[in-house]
Amino acid sequence: MKSKSVAAVLLLGAAACLGASVPFDNDWRFFKGDAEGAQQPKFNDAGWQSVRLPHDWSIAGPFDKENPAGGAGGFLPSGVGWYRKEFTLPKEDAGHRVWIQFDGVMANSDVWINGCLLGHRPNGYVSFAYDMTSCLHFDGRQNVLAVRSDTSRQPASRWYAGAGIYRHVRLLDLNPVHLDPWGIFITTPEVTPARAVVRAQVSIVNQSETCSAAVQLAISDASGCVIQTVKSSPVSVDPGSLELTVKAVVDKPNRWDIDNSALYQATLTLRDGDTILDMQTVPFGIREFHFDPETGFWLNGRNFKIKGVCLHADGSCFGAAVPPGVWERRLRALRELGVNAIRTAHNPPSPEFLDLCDRQGMLVMDEFFDCWTVGKTNFDYHLYFTNWSQTDARDTIRRDRNHPSIILYSVGNEVHDTPKAALARGILEELAAICHTNDPTRPVTQALFRPNVSGDYTNGLADLLDVIGTNYRDTELLAARRARPSRKIIGTEQRQDRATWLACRDHPDHAGQFLWTGVDYLGESRRWPIVAAGSGLLDRCGQPRPAAFQRQSWWSDKPMVFIARRLRAERTESRDPGFTPLDRRQELFSDWTPRDGTPHEETVEVYGNCAGVELLLNGRSLGSRPLPADASPRVWQVPFQPGELVAIGKNNGQPVASHTLRTAGAPAKIVLTTDEKQLAAGWDDLAFVRATVTDANGVPVPGATNLITFAIGGPGVIAAVDSADNSSHEPFQSQERRAFQGDCFAMVRALPKRGKIRVKAAAANLKGASVTIAVPAEKEGLHRAP
Repeated sequence: MKSKSVAAVLLLGAAACLGASVPFDNDWRFFKGDAEGAQQPKFNDAGWQSVRLPHDWSIAGPFDKENPAGGAGGFLPSGVGWYRKEFTLPKEDAGHRVWIQFDGVMANSDVWINGCLLGHRPNGYVSFAYDMTSCLHFDGRQNVLAVRSDTSRQPASRWYAGAGIYRHVRLLDLNPVHLDPWGIFITTPEVTPARAVVRAQVSIVNQSETCSAAVQLAISDASGCVIQTVKSSPVSVDPGSLELTVKAVVDKPNRWDIDNSALYQATLTLRDGDTILDMQTVPFGIREFHFDPETGFWLNGRNFKIKGVCLHADGSCFGAAVPPGVWERRLRALRELGVNAIRTAHNPPSPEFLDLCDRQGMLVMDEFFDCWTVGKTNFDYHLYFTNWSQTDARDTIRRDRNHPSIILYSVGNEVHDTPKAALARGILEELAAICHTNDPTRPVTQALFRPNVSGDYTNGLADLLDVIGTNYRDTELLAARRARPSRKIIGTEQRQDRATWLACRDHPDHAGQFLWTGVDYLGESRRWPIVAAGSGLLDRCGQPRPAAFQRQSWWSDKPMVFIARRLRAERTESRDPGFTPLDRRQELFSDWTPRDGTPHEETVEVYGNCAGVELLLNGRSLGSRPLPADASPRVWQVPFQPGELVAIGKNNGQPVASHTLRTAGAPAKIVLTTDEKQLAAGWDDLAFVRATVTDANGVPVPGATNLITFAIGGPGVIAAVDSADNSSHEPFQSQERRAFQGDCFAMVRALPKRGKIRVKAAAANLKGASVTIAVPAEKEGLHRAP
């Protein structure tokens, strides 16, 4: 089966004399394993699998204790994978420059066009592009693009990283004189409520003869209305590259903020007289932020704490090839808990992830490396750092620097080079210089590792950072600021305990913190059969854990109250149905259905930000508690009785929030729910359909482990199934999943046909259920097309 031609699309670009970015995700062929000679155009790939990108082949499994990646990689497979795609180009494009751009290939990728090697890239997280022009056919003959990825040398990461072409690919059809795709840099050097100066720095690339060129900047607001247009004077552009700067003023700007994610668009048009040579449109935000040594973080004149979480890049059942719909749901849940910032631990994220953060008003620490020259696993990035780190950092900054969500660049996480102070200082000086050269508007930080042990605060290393970041040692970080009051500080990775929060809350100079972690992630397991790390505020399916609501009580301004049972250690393993012996860290449960139904006492914690909370058992008040100044939970020792436990939060004596737990009976039925009432066709959007096992009255049964079978009708498919069970080895590509603590999920994707998707769920001895999702002819897209 041959790939479809993109000739018609490229001809449109040629006719308009504009540079075209063509999505290049469809109609690839894939082979798991090595294939000698697969880079050659005449290689026979007829037996290969047809796939659509993004594609992470490792997530299909199987889980196996003997897989070389081990627990670090979630016991999932690794190895060599090949991809091939055929396409034709029209003769009208023969004078153009044609590039191929990859958002990420995991890992050690080699790319060929028509048998010509374009390049090699070890880092699986960085985006890169190659000019294919000299090796292309423009006469109707097939062009063959081949990609080899190699993750066979393991362990190569401390967490699950995926395998293959797991992010988007696009073809760039450019005129010989064009705007460098990552050479546009939009900044707002002056911002007040009354006016903002918008500065567009553009890099012009001339791969032809000397010509005259001018750049026009058109600024559009969120409605698409052009509000300002300016044009540079024509300049002579010799072969090579040239930078131009254009400035415009926006009156009464709608400033981007965490609660007002206003975006503008800058359209840059490159002209030679009346001829349009290139045009690119870049979203951007108008905002001013800075860090202050005494008062921490400021955004648009407001001082507040950065309340962040660290996130790894996988999407659980989707592996490393994560649809934006997964991240959109996760970010929305984190926002509800009061989270306002993300640290991309410990590598550059996908472009669409940053797009979502821009649109949701989420601040971002964009992190580049988990190690420098000293490795943490045998085959990780330390093998390539010396030769590649400066290129990878530069390319990442140039790709990401127009996102208003980014407020920090982190050039390393707990790097083990710091005991050699001279070596570490030299590396950090180079990386900081790359950041400042390519983006002087963002401060540089680093997640320091045991800085008092290696002397980072006293040997000059920490003071090479614009903002000093430290993991887990807030007391030391605060002391380092007191020792040198001009220092700006932030907690780059923190525990979720109360003392750590108070160290941030009660010190104005502490800019904020990033918790480990926001969401459970695959890998970083210390023993089989655990395949994922359970440190998240959210589980892998995006559901908040009980402890997440304590965080919400500290971080959210929205009135809330939440009940949890804390188990005593001696009862944890044997007496509670929701407890998994393989994860002994779980102590909190939000249910009123303990396995022990006989008279006993339960420790009940109530989290809330209300001035007072009253607890009632079966309508009888158990008393009220005021809001503790030290952020501790309100605790009751409650004699267990089946029935209903209710917490009522009050401000000024008036009820403003409540939470209810009910005792469940025997499993009787399945309840299906989804937040998506309609679904756009395509790879980006998903509906998470949640199957909950309940009793006859609809009360969730927390210990239920029934095997749920899903079926689907209409214009949709079940893309994957999942649960929060970090010890499950069930395949994700399936129609069934065993409930864990009463729940499991089917992730549904719509097909390009109008209609209604009907999802059904069934299980032995349970009443089944169904839910309907509409697929309209068109739905306003939530995600930017690749």
